[in-house]
Amino acid sequence: MAAVTTIRLFAQFVTGSMRIVLRGNALYWLWISFLLVLIGAGGIAYWSQLHDGLIQTNMRDQVSWAYYIGNFTFLVGVAAAAILLVIPAYVYQWKPIKEVVILGELLAIAAIVMCGLFVTVDIGRPDRFWHLFPPIGRLNLPSSLLAWDVLVLNGYLLLNFVIVTYLLFSLYRGKHPDKRIFTPLVLFSIPAAIAIHTVTAFLYNGLAARPFWNASILAPRFIASALCSGPAVLLILMQLLRRFTRFHIDDRAIWKVAELMAYAMFINLFLLGAEVFKDVYSDTEHLVHMRYMFFGIGEHTAIVPYMWLSVFCSFAAFVLFLIPKTRAHPVTLNLGCVLIWIGVYLEKGMGLVIPGMTPDTLGEIYEYFPSRVEFEVSAGIFSVGFLVFTLMVKVATPIMLGEFRIRGAETAEHSAPMASAK
Repeated sequence: MAAVTTIRLFAQFVTGSMRIVLRGNALYWLWISFLLVLIGAGGIAYWSQLHDGLIQTNMRDQVSWAYYIGNFTFLVGVAAAAILLVIPAYVYQWKPIKEVVILGELLAIAAIVMCGLFVTVDIGRPDRFWHLFPPIGRLNLPSSLLAWDVLVLNGYLLLNFVIVTYLLFSLYRGKHPDKRIFTPLVLFSIPAAIAIHTVTAFLYNGLAARPFWNASILAPRFIASALCSGPAVLLILMQLLRRFTRFHIDDRAIWKVAELMAYAMFINLFLLGAEVFKDVYSDTEHLVHMRYMFFGIGEHTAIVPYMWLSVFCSFAAFVLFLIPKTRAHPVTLNLGCVLIWIGVYLEKGMGLVIPGMTPDTLGEIYEYFPSRVEFEVSAGIFSVGFLVFTLMVKVATPIMLGEFRIRGAETAEHSAPMASAK
């Protein structure tokens, strides 16, 4: 009988959530319409790519991983960034951070959805995905690193979906999440988040013919940059929620996240410097990839300005977040978030993928730049992610504020939901 009641309440929870996302002010519907237009344009561009093949992109045999995979790698880092909130909240039991951990989990779900879409559009024959699904296909575990990446990414998506659904449904019922269930799931998300970016780094490490990626510190670099890019989005979201809703977010939570981002960016810049030193000081033939990245080779300098812009943005953001006064000031705080996003995005996209394939294994230099189709498809995928994130936040906010609950649950505590799962 209890199971039937739970199913009935969950059905009410789902239908109620649908009603929430279907109502909003003019600004909300303008934002949704804008995203839908971009998704439609991206869908049309992808149909063209499917019809004519990957020749519609500027990828070629020399550069077969490019803009799509660069975005995928960047978004894996964004998805892993939730651990920057989970660790201080659940390892050190710091209440101001615990109140906003759910925002990191929601961002992780949206980011993994985008990751899957970018991998899909990068495949010339996505209809052959079935080869990965046992028993009709074969995942090739444990020998295939790609299979491990499929496993950890989908596992992380499922884990975050379960955490978010269980938390919000519990609060909808006017109950606090059972800490015997909830806390282990949240704590398990820490190694799971590290795993998704580590396995992604190993995908690059495992390609022996690409010396630019054969660095043992690549995985730590991935983790360090991930702890910068994702929280940059969360900091801006926290401020927007505090401004336009009754959701209370302590200033200390925002400042602490910014401080942790400064430390992560220092580690990221330090590891990048260690990589540059290794290649420059050893002065082997493998230096050619680093030289192409920062100085170009002859007249081939297409990505050089973007790489220096990445370094400048990352270093400037590090300084802004390191100084207490600038990370506490709204203008410099948000400027630092934008700079970090630009710096890490360029580093993970152009700065990782393209130099690793230029020159190619035969020494040929092919200057790659994304085509119009690639830009339009990517804009559509990012819009899907923003739409998913927007709708989830639209439902989560009234639940966390105690405004969306079943009747008779008003007597439950209206304290912050994450804090209640101690």
